[in-house]
Parts: sequence; C-alpha cells; structure tokens
Amino acid sequence: MSAEARAINFGAGPSALPQSVLEETAKGLLNFEGTGIGIAEISHRSKEFTAYVRNLESLIREQLEVPPTHHIIFTQGGGTGQFSAVVLNMLARHRLLHPELTDEERVLDYVITGSWSKKACEEAKRLGGGRVNVVADGRKHSADGKSFKSIPPPDAYTFSENPALIYYCENETVDGVQFAHTPGPTAFPYDRLPKNALVPLVADYSSSFMSRPIPRLADHAIIYAGAQKNIGPAGLTILIVRQDCVVDVDAAAKLGAVPTPITMSYKTLVESGSLYNTPSVLPLYMTGLVVQRMKQLGGLSYFEQTNKTKAEKVYAVLKEGEAKGKLRGKVQEGSGSWMNVVFDVLGEGEEAKFLAGAEARNLKGLKGHRSVGGIRASLYNAVTEEDTDKLVDYIKEFIA
Repeated sequence: MSAEARAINFGAGPSALPQSVLEETAKGLLNFEGTGIGIAEISHRSKEFTAYVRNLESLIREQLEVPPTHHIIFTQGGGTGQFSAVVLNMLARHRLLHPELTDEERVLDYVITGSWSKKACEEAKRLGGGRVNVVADGRKHSADGKSFKSIPPPDAYTFSENPALIYYCENETVDGVQFAHTPGPTAFPYDRLPKNALVPLVADYSSSFMSRPIPRLADHAIIYAGAQKNIGPAGLTILIVRQDCVVDVDAAAKLGAVPTPITMSYKTLVESGSLYNTPSVLPLYMTGLVVQRMKQLGGLSYFEQTNKTKAEKVYAVLKEGEAKGKLRGKVQEGSGSWMNVVFDVLGEGEEAKFLAGAEARNLKGLKGHRSVGGIRASLYNAVTEEDTDKLVDYIKEFIA
C-alpha cells in the first residue's frame, strides 16, 4: 500500500507506527532473522529470539541512559496491569523493610493529575494492604473543582514520611496534562520528596515513553509503560525497576503482605530474563524494529526536538482558534501535553462538522476520550511533522 493511501492516525492508542516498521514486520511474519520460521511462530526460547530480546533491552538502556542499578523488564497486562503489580511488589518490599507496621501505618502516596492516576489510586484502595494518601489532586486547582486542567502547584504536595510507594502519571492521555521535563512550576516536585536514601518513586510513562528523555530516571524506583503509544503495538509492557524493588514476594507474604501473583512478581521476571512464560513475541519484535529505527534517526534528542516542534505547531493554531472564538483549549498553559493536545470545538454541531471534515481529509482518530469528549490529537513518535502540518492546515481552514 502506498503512503498516500494510508490514513494519518492521530488516535491515542493503539496508535500510529512507522510504515517502514510495518513493512519489515510483514517480512518477519514469514521469516524471522533468516530462520525460515515466522516471528509469530518461533519459540520464545530459541537462541535467535532470546538474542533479539537482549538487544532490545540494550537499545532502550542506551537511548534512555538507564543506569546499571536498574533492570529492564518486558511483560504483559498493559499499564493497567501495573496499577496492581506496583502496589503488590512495593507493599512486599515495605513489609520486608518494616515488618512491625500495621496495614493502617503502611501508606501509599498518590499524585492525581488525570483519569489514569485516578484509576491507579482506586486500584491501590481496592487491593488493600496499606492506607492510600492523596498527595495532590489536580481537580482542586480547576475552576469547577472536577476537571483536570493543570499540574498542581509545587506547594500543593504533602508526601508521607515513609511511604511504601509514591505514584504519579507523567502524561495523562485522556486529559492532556503532562509534567514538564525541565525544572519549573509544572515539573514533578523532586525537592519535596522525603529525604530517604531510596525514595520509592513510581511513574507511569505509558503515553510518553521514549518521546523525550526521562528527568532524574535514576531517582525512580519503577518506571513503566505500555508500548502501544510511541514504540510498538498493544500487548507489551516495559518496566525499568531499581534493584532494591526486586524482592522475595513469598517471604513478604509469610509476614502478612498481600500475595503477589507469580507473573506479576518483578523477581520472577528478572530471574527469567522476562521469559518466565511465553511473552508478547510479535509486539517485542515490532518494538525492536521501532527502537532500532529511533537509534538510526538520532535517538531521543531527535525525537525530543521533533515532538516539541509538533506540539508547538498544534498549540499555536489552537490559540488562533481561541482568538476567533471557534476553539477552546482544555489545559492551562504550561501543563499541556506534548503527546495529547485536547480541545473543544465551540458552537452547536461544530464538533461533528470538525470530525467529518477531518475524516474527509483522511485525518483519523481525533475524537476525544468518551469520558471527556471534545477533540484529542495524539502526536506520538510515528506521527511526522508533515502529518502534523496537515492537521494544522485543516484546523486553520476550519477556523477561517
């Protein structure tokens, strides 16, 4: 299929993948690495596939500058699976460190800035094993007290003294709110964290992973991401886990911790090289192709600059639309996501007209999440600057 025949996919996930990767995948489905066996058929324990997984790990480690203090793990279950896994593994760790504490004395800190961190917090409450403390809630800083419009101000955070984990979502895919990755009022407030030697900081990077460098990566206990935004298809979850968070969950369970399912135990995954059971073979293969291509294009510095340019172009045309009374941005300036730009089209029936016009131009996936409505343009790595220009041109035409 020619590039012209393919739609431009602004969907929030599963999202756009580079055409060259899709074409290479088609070859790999028939013959992986010269084995004569397709990638979807080959044993995950074959020497060719295990070597491929180790190389993928190496490519991610190199481009993100992951220190040797941290493991890279590949698993399944998506970001939502990690809502549970991080709680169980970090409660097990805390139980081993502090067996004398009661569940009520064991605290889990959550920063809530949008729909996904809210869901993660709800899962922590559902699982039990500790008391959940909401460190900061973005809704308290919006005009209606219900919407997620901005990153909370630095003085809004109240961290616990010795929590089992401190959780935040770096980019909120639904609400279009993202922490800044350079110091400032909308960056994550690292200076306010408890001064423990090893802070149990957990970050959901699902919708911004490998789109730009991760600030203070080494200071995180766990970083995780579903692959289906920037670097692969759905079915693969990538974790970066500090060594002290790889604990004996069975020993912790004997001390009263909530038992951890075997495939959610980070110790199991690390000791098996992410191959305890059959992994997501095809998504791992495709992610490897994407990450190899990223390196060839210049790595994270290239994508950081490109993604910055794309976001600036869309936010600039959004401002034009606001000045003309046709569009309204949903997020306060300084808190807007590079990955997911969200806005409303003003006027009766105008949103439907906007979406129909986009569809006619082969610009797809622009309808906002069902929980919040409006428009959402997702500008992930595989969405090119040229693709973004076509969206910007259409928005200019629409507001004119």
